[in-house]
Amino acid sequence: MNESQATHTNPTLSASLSSQTETCSLSIMVARTDLPFMMHTIPHLVRGCNFPFFKRVLVMDTAPLSGDKVNRPGVGTMEDLRAACQTLINEGLMDEVIEMDYSEEYRRQIYKKHFGIADIRPTHNYKGYPILGSIFAIENVPGDYIVHFDSDMLLHQQSGFNWIELGMDLLNRRDKVIFVRPFTGFPNPSQGVFDKTKSYDYDSEEFYQFTSFSSRAFLLKRSKFEQLLPMPILWVNFKRKWLSNLPPRVLTQLNNWTGRGKLHSWEVIISRKLEKVNCVRANLAHPQAWTLHPRHHSPEFVANLPNIIDCIERGEAPEGQVGYYDLQLESWL
Repeated sequence: MNESQATHTNPTLSASLSSQTETCSLSIMVARTDLPFMMHTIPHLVRGCNFPFFKRVLVMDTAPLSGDKVNRPGVGTMEDLRAACQTLINEGLMDEVIEMDYSEEYRRQIYKKHFGIADIRPTHNYKGYPILGSIFAIENVPGDYIVHFDSDMLLHQQSGFNWIELGMDLLNRRDKVIFVRPFTGFPNPSQGVFDKTKSYDYDSEEFYQFTSFSSRAFLLKRSKFEQLLPMPILWVNFKRKWLSNLPPRVLTQLNNWTGRGKLHSWEVIISRKLEKVNCVRANLAHPQAWTLHPRHHSPEFVANLPNIIDCIERGEAPEGQVGYYDLQLESWL
């Protein structure tokens, strides 16, 4: 992909005109591990976006827990999860729920399209994160654009500001931008602090550009995303390190024959592709909208979540949160 020339138009007006003919839907992934907090965070995310989505869709993972998900606190039943999702629909916050398709036919079809290899069997990565499910959400949530959030994300957006419209405009004008998300971390406008834990490049059109992808929150345009396909499949956790250097098809067959090796993260797979084609994820530099990510979902976090959300929606955070994307829980207590 080649970088197009930047045009100096009004971003909000341009995106508004585009949105009259194109649709954008909201996708939020949910699983049993999310039950302790999702009834707080999902209404919060919908309020924070404040956008006329074509559809607001809950994408439910029904697979058995694996990896580090097994020991998460507060894991409920599938019946509990379905009831919670139905409550969100009944309250008018979400429009529908779709369950991830784990059938062999669907898995082979989707892996062939996205990785060029139909024979891949694992549906989750080595940490238990749903790779097939993440792709399922993009394939099955309708719309020309999709805004995705993991269900634990926290978002602030100032009244009168619209990060989604700005992101849609950026996706249409800049060829190399494939994903857009809001500012990450609690900003300090006087210092221009972004994220103390990361290095980044700044673009004059007011965004930070990364070749690394994050699946926790993003806006994509379906037609641009599909230009990345197929992506390279990556395997990890082979006891003999030299095995990892074998071609992907060979490693896939080795996994099928022996069960050795596990899929790498979907984030890493996409990041490798972005690097290869010289494309980026754009983090908007506008401090009027920002996100925080809770790394841990402890009982202490859940107990304080209503107060944390209240502060975030007002645009407030403690000093200890400035410049950090991960929630610094001790600073909020």
